[in-house]
Amino acid sequence: MNFLKGVFSKRPQGIGVELTPERVNIVRLAKKGQGFKLVSLHSAEVPEGVFQDGQILDAPAMAEIIQSILNENKIKVKNAATAVSGREAVTRLIPVPAELDDAELREMVLNQEAGLYLPFPREEADVDYQKLDLIIDDDGIEKVRVLLVATRKEVTNNYINTFQQAGLHLDILEISSFSLIRTIREQLRQFAPQEAVAIANIEFEGTEIAIAVDGVPQFSRTVPIGTYQIQTALSQAMNLPPTRNTDLLQGMTIPTTPVDSVRTGMTGINPGAAAMVRVLGELADELRRSIDFYVNQGENQEVAQLLLAGSGGGIGQLDEFFTQRLSVPTSQVDPIEALSLEVEQEIPPMQRPGLGIALGLGLRYVN
Repeated sequence: MNFLKGVFSKRPQGIGVELTPERVNIVRLAKKGQGFKLVSLHSAEVPEGVFQDGQILDAPAMAEIIQSILNENKIKVKNAATAVSGREAVTRLIPVPAELDDAELREMVLNQEAGLYLPFPREEADVDYQKLDLIIDDDGIEKVRVLLVATRKEVTNNYINTFQQAGLHLDILEISSFSLIRTIREQLRQFAPQEAVAIANIEFEGTEIAIAVDGVPQFSRTVPIGTYQIQTALSQAMNLPPTRNTDLLQGMTIPTTPVDSVRTGMTGINPGAAAMVRVLGELADELRRSIDFYVNQGENQEVAQLLLAGSGGGIGQLDEFFTQRLSVPTSQVDPIEALSLEVEQEIPPMQRPGLGIALGLGLRYVN
């Protein structure tokens, strides 16, 4: 059975469950007028060693965390959607002959084309695909563009088993960048169909970089610079004990002036700000490399904007910092606003960018 099947379809009642190295986030949404209502949002901390590098290392411990959230909040829904990190997945846009019927297309994509693009044996992969649009290739021949998605069976099986232990049926498993794009699709529609938009999802262990055109990811890459690396640099500079808790970053503001002019009174350079700027400068360099690589591939468009998401996306003035560093207009994603989401409790602006993936998973159950 193909557990990635239905990645692009909607389902009946269910919850979105986002797994990260630092937190589990569980979301339930409902339709409300032209927008949506946040029915519930619950979160719990994940101890070190349970989830790392996009993989569940301790399935019983993770299942226990999920189950405790469900029990404490009396959540009875049994269907769940979750996402795997881009580093655990393969996504490719491939052109196939337009004259194929659905059965022929399925046979070609799953059994012929897939093996050409996977870095691991086809029999070890769960594969799904979605037809996108018609294109005319360089020879003037009409083709259908197909988005191919794959991950290792051992990864999908690990997620399925973990959710079973938590008493949930995992019926949707998708790529985290897809969840985020679903959340901000209205924001992406503001751009022309030919304009490329870069999305930097700054998470705990790393940053997932995706470049999308017309809401479809064209390029993706993960770099090992995230909030943990920023927090560690800050702690070391301020002589604070090391910690996995990155809440301190939520109250920080990045100086957009050159680092040598960042001063606190007469005591010289603020070492904490300087340390953060150094790490974020490295991330800016990686973003620049990714954008340049994408733009230099054939006839690709210039990147019109950079959108910041993830738990690190809400750091104060980070949008201005990247705008200056990259000469690309940058803005921080606000999933609450993007979805016209009605919430009963106030969610601070700095925390909102980190909800993009969880809300995107919750959307899978809103018809």
